[in-house]
Amino acid sequence: MANRHPNSLYRPLSALALATVLAGCASMHNLKPESSLQDADRFQASTSLGRTPVSDVAWPKAQWWSAYGDPQLDALMQEALAGSPSIAIADARTRKAYAQAGFAEAGIYPTLGAGAQVAAVQIPETLAPAPIGGKMIHSEVLTLSFAWAPDLWGGKHAKWQSAVGAARAQEADAQAARLTLEGNIARTYAALAQAWDARDVAERDVKRNADLHALATQRVKAGIDNQIALTQITSAEDNARAQMQAADQQISALRNALAMFAGKGPDRGLSLTRPQLKADGIAIPSLLPSELVSRRPDVAAARWHVEAASKGIKAAKSDFYPSLNLSAIVGLAAGKLGDLFKSDAGLVFGGPAISLPILDGGRLRSQLRGANADFDLAVAGYDQTVLNAIRETTDAVQSARELDTQISAATSARDQQARSAMLVTQRQKAGLANQLDVLTAQKPILQLDQQLSTLRARRMQSAIDLDIALGGGVPVQLPSQSSISESGKKSQ
Repeated sequence: MANRHPNSLYRPLSALALATVLAGCASMHNLKPESSLQDADRFQASTSLGRTPVSDVAWPKAQWWSAYGDPQLDALMQEALAGSPSIAIADARTRKAYAQAGFAEAGIYPTLGAGAQVAAVQIPETLAPAPIGGKMIHSEVLTLSFAWAPDLWGGKHAKWQSAVGAARAQEADAQAARLTLEGNIARTYAALAQAWDARDVAERDVKRNADLHALATQRVKAGIDNQIALTQITSAEDNARAQMQAADQQISALRNALAMFAGKGPDRGLSLTRPQLKADGIAIPSLLPSELVSRRPDVAAARWHVEAASKGIKAAKSDFYPSLNLSAIVGLAAGKLGDLFKSDAGLVFGGPAISLPILDGGRLRSQLRGANADFDLAVAGYDQTVLNAIRETTDAVQSARELDTQISAATSARDQQARSAMLVTQRQKAGLANQLDVLTAQKPILQLDQQLSTLRARRMQSAIDLDIALGGGVPVQLPSQSSISESGKKSQ
């Protein structure tokens, strides 16, 4: 038996491994994902966006908010990106995800450790007679231990790739958190501009009603009007003051919100002056929707989740096959420290071990079904994210387009009303109208100014929404299409 050729041992092992591989392949029969990754261009939006100018340079720049021409907004953005707790949280999650990927990678490589031990044991004479029983036996041991499970089927590598995909997804999520913060600041800043406009209109209305109140008081004293008209004007005056106070409260709340977004206390908000925003005409990129995949961080994150799930399938499949574990311990052992380095103190233990999954109660098939379902979920999540991106882009474009039309109509109406008020003023100077007529003619102008303020604020919001919908100007890294396609084919 001692002279048996080593090949005679390898043949049965090889045959057993081959049989197990075949059995593993058979046990995975009919287990595969139900979906596959498809091109984003299948979601058509060309007709909905057809009346919008197209430009090859219509993608927003990295600091997209600078196009609104307000240095105060630029400063707020820089402060927020440097000091917001939400960004710190997202970055910490990214670092943790990469640490987990590093942990998964470590499982691919062999391990080597060293140990030293001094031990003593005394066996009672009731268990073993003398000279063994009743004697304290000392031992000193120095060892080197080696362990390695070769990645025969690529499962460990796939687990590492899946962890890298999850880390890349988290990195894209961190960028999405930055974009969300930028969008919140820009939208809040635009709302602050509208609140200032609303306060201006309310303040002018307060002055107009004060003039009406003074005029009505004179008319009541002169017996021209009664107390009912004065009461109505007083009520309108109080309402105008309430509107101005509401605008002041809104300005304070929005300042506090902007300070919070910037990672600062409320006192930072007190230093904010009136916004000076400008909004230009809109245009969309010529490569929609396909380029949204590399421009939107949330779409990129969803794509990385698909990549991670595809590698998860490969990792789950590898568990069906036999695994090989190599281990060895070499060292020195002796009863006395002086004997530890003698030639006969050598200690060697180790060898290969093969593990074969035979009966597992369906655990491996359930695990593979779960991995396939994770892939289907990731693909569905990716499709939903792309659809949301296209919808948000279309909504922003259509909203801006329609608001431009409404602003044009309201501006024309306001100009006409201003000309009418000017004519009334001229008639008053000619003695053909009175002060009441002049003050009454100013009311529609204030109403139209309020309407225009609201429309312009909504138009600015649409411009911001479009910049956000197009990804905020910072392209993100994507997995290669060939990598996902190859994984998808293998999973079939």
